[in-house]
Amino acid sequence: MGETETYTVTGPDGDEESFELPAGLVDVLSEQGEPATAVVSDVVVQAMAQQAHVIVHHSEGDVPEDIAEMNETAAELFEERFGQPLEEALGHSH
Repeated sequence: MGETETYTVTGPDGDEESFELPAGLVDVLSEQGEPATAVVSDVVVQAMAQQAHVIVHHSEGDVPEDIAEMNETAAELFEERFGQPLEEALGHSH
């Protein structure tokens, strides 16, 4: 296995989880001068918003109201962070 870099996420209750990524991968995804933590955070926000979208819009049956609300909030946070609607970034809308 190649070299890795360790990143740590801290939750609202103070619990922490560390994970490894291939060394240099975050640099490949970053713009010049962008901190590595911003890149990893961007990917997390994007992935969570996308997963919420999939749960709400691509699952069979009705989705509980609290999960639908989480999806709306995730989409709003995505747009605040990236300056474009999630639906536009995904290339489709519902």
